[in-house]
Amino acid sequence: MIQRIVGRIDPLVRIIAAALILATIIPVQGDSKAVAQTIASSAVFLLFFLNGVRLPRQEVVRGIANWRLLVPLGLFVFIAMTGFGWVAMQLTALFLPPLLALGFLYLGVLPSTVQSATAYSSLAGGNVAVSVVAAALLNVAGVFISAPLFSALAGSGDVALGTDALIKVFTILLLPFVLGQVCQRWLFGWVAGHKSLVSLVDRGSIGIAVYVAFSGAVVEGVWSRIAPSDWAVLLIAAMAMLLFAFTGAWLASGLLRLTRQDRIAFLYAGAQKSIAMGAPLATVLFAHDVAGIVLIPLLTYHFGQMIVSAFIATHLRAHTD
Repeated sequence: MIQRIVGRIDPLVRIIAAALILATIIPVQGDSKAVAQTIASSAVFLLFFLNGVRLPRQEVVRGIANWRLLVPLGLFVFIAMTGFGWVAMQLTALFLPPLLALGFLYLGVLPSTVQSATAYSSLAGGNVAVSVVAAALLNVAGVFISAPLFSALAGSGDVALGTDALIKVFTILLLPFVLGQVCQRWLFGWVAGHKSLVSLVDRGSIGIAVYVAFSGAVVEGVWSRIAPSDWAVLLIAAMAMLLFAFTGAWLASGLLRLTRQDRIAFLYAGAQKSIAMGAPLATVLFAHDVAGIVLIPLLTYHFGQMIVSAFIATHLRAHTD
């Protein structure tokens, strides 16, 4: 019975949950921190290299041509969601520790998911091709946009991002993606033929990033620093952001008069936030003891979006049928 229930949970969710539990029991600390950070950075480099290999350039070109969907989607993801994240940060700062409230702004500036948005778009009867390309392009754009946008809006000396941090972002995230695109002609077939292995590397890289980041939060006493009332505020704010994201994305796609299939693709690419980008980026941008705390709103939102996405997909599919 338990195995059947666990088997229905998304594999990435299981890996993230395991990373959080492991970080709580056996956090990285002391001399091991530098080694763990190097391993995490290497895993992130490999993750974005593989992303570069498997995103066909012709799909990038075709996706860019669909400006009627892509431009409003980009504005919703990076402007509307960032704006809501900023408001959530201001309001929750009245009740939560500063770094935890700051996590809502960090959540807001992130791009959407790729695999999850595509999977739910397919389940709901949406345009899968548009979903793949749009979410992938938003992730590429996120490398250029998310970190500088967060830096401009954060306004906190504790997480001020200097030139060195931004250079590190481009070195660990953008450079491997470009190298993947360059090597695509030789490696695309191999990657396409080993999907299970590549998927394991993807999820493993994210799991390592979450484990290393949250270890810092555990060592800093995250469980004792966040009171039960703080968790209540955190959950309410995350639910409010989920409501804004999914309702706003659906209404925006309706105003654009998109087809139903494209509206579904817009919904999932616009409302979901990428932990595949968020966790690695946090380990690059923030100090070891800061990253895990800033990530908590994203982790909460991620678990929530999986539940909401599944419910909406089932409803949309039933309505379509």
